[in-house]
Formats: sequence, structure tokens, C-alpha cells
Amino acid sequence: MFDFDLLIRNDTDIAVSEGKFVAIGRHLAGSARDEIDATGLAIFPGVMDAHVHFNEPGRTEWEGFATGSQAAAAGGTTTVFDMPLNAHPPTIDGPSFDAKRAAAEQSSIVDFGLWGGLIPGNSGELETLRDRGAVGLKAFMCNSGIGDFPQVDRSTLRAGMQIAAELGLLVAVHAESEESTRDLTAARLAAGGQTVADYLESRPVEAELDAIKEAIELAHETRCKLHIVHVSSGRGVALTREARAEGIDITCETCPHYLVLTASDMRKLGAIAKCSPPLRELIDFRDLSYRLADVATIGSDHSPSPPEMKQRTNFFEAWGGISGCQHLLPLLLTAATDEASSPLTPHRIAELTSINVAQRFGIPGKGRIEIGFDADLTLVDRRDGHEISMKDLRYRHKQSPYVGRQLNCRVVRTILRGQTIFQHGRTETPARGRFVRPLFS
Repeated sequence: MFDFDLLIRNDTDIAVSEGKFVAIGRHLAGSARDEIDATGLAIFPGVMDAHVHFNEPGRTEWEGFATGSQAAAAGGTTTVFDMPLNAHPPTIDGPSFDAKRAAAEQSSIVDFGLWGGLIPGNSGELETLRDRGAVGLKAFMCNSGIGDFPQVDRSTLRAGMQIAAELGLLVAVHAESEESTRDLTAARLAAGGQTVADYLESRPVEAELDAIKEAIELAHETRCKLHIVHVSSGRGVALTREARAEGIDITCETCPHYLVLTASDMRKLGAIAKCSPPLRELIDFRDLSYRLADVATIGSDHSPSPPEMKQRTNFFEAWGGISGCQHLLPLLLTAATDEASSPLTPHRIAELTSINVAQRFGIPGKGRIEIGFDADLTLVDRRDGHEISMKDLRYRHKQSPYVGRQLNCRVVRTILRGQTIFQHGRTETPARGRFVRPLFS
């Protein structure tokens, strides 16, 4: 007989039984079926990546839960929230939600939640999505780039927010002005523009700020919970802070690529670093880091594609998405030590990638190393510097703007509900990911 299923020895010991934390303290007494010597390793709550596109069902050739979840686990992630696009069909009603959940339950090695979509014409499905367990509703305020997931206009977004408020659902928006980006893109193309520089000019920070202001106005009017995803500038974060001070229930997310890459990197790397909103110039890059105290969550916005979709002469036609879920935590830890004045302390990183995610989206028993919570852990060697190589990528398509980047740490083990799912470069798959849902649903 053993006292625990798992005992992790470190400065503070952690004991696990039946997938939960059951004891935490120095020099814990008792025996365990399995014991891990974590001396010298940093221990974080399992990362909860609230923004991934695993593109299943329907576009599994882009990624899929099997490869996507293995990449996530290799980076210390134990829970992902999959966006309603770029699956085909998108997750906008009961049947599409059920199909995606079934695909994830079949293939994911990490726990998962699912976003529902808010698009023109599906207002009657929002309650069904809530009842199915959607973590929230995602809407695009500009062209999504996916034909079966159209953007919302102001009246559609207002109506959707009103229903969401009544249902207790959070609404997340991709905030870029459709009018601005459409007109600027048309002008650049009419002038023969096809380059990275033309694309950057077509999606200025002001287009993001205009959309954030509009979303805030509607959230104030409808009393809807609002989350702005992938904010790319400090000025965008400042708008959310001001709205929160006025009593609006608003939070925002940013992504590692906005914290470690700039527009100069996009010019150098090309379409592999194309995303929307785009990477920003140095002044906005620095301002975003300065305002991280007002950011609630950091997600990878992992948005992969087959390589040929990145290989276009006209930069506007190249797929806009960055493959990054495998390196969310290591990139943040490296950024924290690269800058002496960085606000990214280890505890702050845990808040942004785990604690706040579970809290904001109402996921019970996740995100913290506390007794009674799911035993989700990430063990990191802060002394193991290495270069990101293409051969180490777990994605279906081995491409990422981070290839060649130097990290000063390595994820050595990822534990989901007390079971190791990744260690020392190898994916272990005895565990199957489980569906997680907000407490209110």
C-alpha cells in the first residue's frame, strides 16, 4: 500500500492521488507509487492555452488534435481552448460542437475546452452552445479569412452580446476595424503593393484601437463580459484598463509573438511570421511589455497551415497565422530573464498562463497548485539553454518563426492529472484529454 500515487520532491514537495493535489509541504512523509526528483527544477501549474486553432474536424491536414496536443504538451501545456475556426464546419451550433468534442476526445492528449462562434445568423444557437459547455463566444470584427466564419457588423455584435449577457457567456473579439483594413488593403493592392511593408501599412494599430473602442461601447451598452484577444499594442491594453476602471467587465489577452517579435522580424522572416493583427514596430512592442500588468492572459494563438499556404508571391495572399503553442512558456521564461526590468516574473507568468485563465473562463479545479485541484504540472530546467530546431517541432507541419531562436530553459516533464504526458523529449500517451467546461454551464 502507498500513501500517494505520485510524490514530487523539490524545495516544496507535492503529493498526488487520484489525479488531484492532496498534500503540499516541505519534506512530506509517506510513500508513493511513483516518485520524481525535481531538485533544481522550476515547477509551474500546467499551462492553460486559451487560444489555439487545431482545425479539426474538416481541416485536419492543417493540424489536428493529435499533433497539436502533442506539441502543446511538449511545451508544458496541459489544457487548451480550441477556437471555433478554422474547423470545417466551424463550431457555431450543437452538431458542430459535438463533432469537434468527439474529435478531441479521440485524439487529444491534453485536456480541452471549446469556444463557440458568434457569426451572422446563429443567434438562435448561442444558448445551445452555452449548454454544451462553450468557454465563450468568439467573433471577428473584420474578415476572418475563412469563408464559413464571416465577420460581425455592429448590429450583429450588439445582438449577440445582448444574448450572451443574458446567458452569462463571455464574448471574445478579434478587434480590427473591417472598414479600415478593407479600404487600406484595397488601396495598397490598387497601387500594386504586394510586400510585407504593404501588408503592415494595411493593418495599422489605429485599426485595432478603433475596433476595441467599438467593442467596449457595446459591452457597456449590453453589460456583456468582454475579452479582447491577441492585443498587439500597449495602447490597446490601455483602452481595456480605462474601460475596466469605468466598471465594464473586460479583460485582454496578448501572445508571445507580440512580446518577442517585431515588425522588423516579419520583414526579415516573411510569411512564416505573418499574423493579424500584425507584429508591431519597436515603440508599440516596448509599450506592450510596459503595460503587461493590465493584461489578463497570454495565449499562443497557434494558427497553423500547410507550408504551401505560406508560399505566395503576393504577401496579402499568404496565410496569416503563427505556429507557436509548443513554445508559449519557454518563450516567456526566456523573455523574463533577457530583460532585467521585465515584468514577467515566474509568478506573473503562472498568472498569465494558468491562474488567470482558469479564473476568467470559470474552469473549476484547474490552474493552481493547490490541494483539491487537478494535478497539472510543468517541470522546467532553467539551466538548459538550447536553440529551437525544426526537427524538434511536434506540429503536423514543421514551421515556426521561432526556429533558430535561443531559449534559456527547457520543459523536461509535463504532468496531466498526475500522469506524465511528456518527458525528456518524448511524448507519453497513456492519458486521454478530457473535456472541461465553465462552472456556470
